[in-house]
Amino acid sequence: MHPHYALKNEKSKMPNEESINQAEVIWNYLKLNHTLEKSDLIIVFGNPDIRTIKYASKLWLDGFAKWLMITGNEGTLTKGKWQKPEAQIFKDIAVSQGVPEEKILLEEEATNTGENVTFSYQILEKLGLLDSVKTIILVQMPFMERRTYATFAKQWPGGMNQLDRVCVTSPAIDLMSYPNDDVGDLDKIMEMMVGCLQRVKHYPKLGFQIEQDIPDNVWNIGENLLSSGQY
Repeated sequence: MHPHYALKNEKSKMPNEESINQAEVIWNYLKLNHTLEKSDLIIVFGNPDIRTIKYASKLWLDGFAKWLMITGNEGTLTKGKWQKPEAQIFKDIAVSQGVPEEKILLEEEATNTGENVTFSYQILEKLGLLDSVKTIILVQMPFMERRTYATFAKQWPGGMNQLDRVCVTSPAIDLMSYPNDDVGDLDKIMEMMVGCLQRVKHYPKLGFQIEQDIPDNVWNIGENLLSSGQY
């Protein structure tokens, strides 16, 4: 775990206007804004924000995929939050939204994004579905889009060349509207965003993600927020 990604325990204070403007730049960079097309599979990555599974459920109900896969046990951001694995919590919500239980695939062991990817592959392989899955929609929190796609592209065991299309998406919520009781206040979200940006930079060297270009202005803003000591 990157030291700047763990949530702080101390009481947060509202970021100033300059910091918010800077955070908007990082937020926009971390989102990929892919255009969605009908696909074979939707994969929802476990996280603390139940809006993601509600959004993914709506995508399924709107006919965007045949299967809805939910992956996750417990991660850094959900540790101690629920008494059941993320996948079980999200499954219950998906069913309550109208997704038939027989159309939901569960992966309940993953504790990080890389495991989300590789363990989901293993479930599909075990169920004999790999050959029928050529197009995938990934669903995560908005500021996790870029990191999720980069991790998938690097760690999908079958390789991206075995797939026809992979895109990533998230609920259409802007930065200032994003804070809630599940994800924390704006200060916490900015802290997580700075952590994601650090991962985009450093994780490719560790073999966790594909390389991605970071514009100088985006990286400099991230470094400024980091050096402020608040994030």
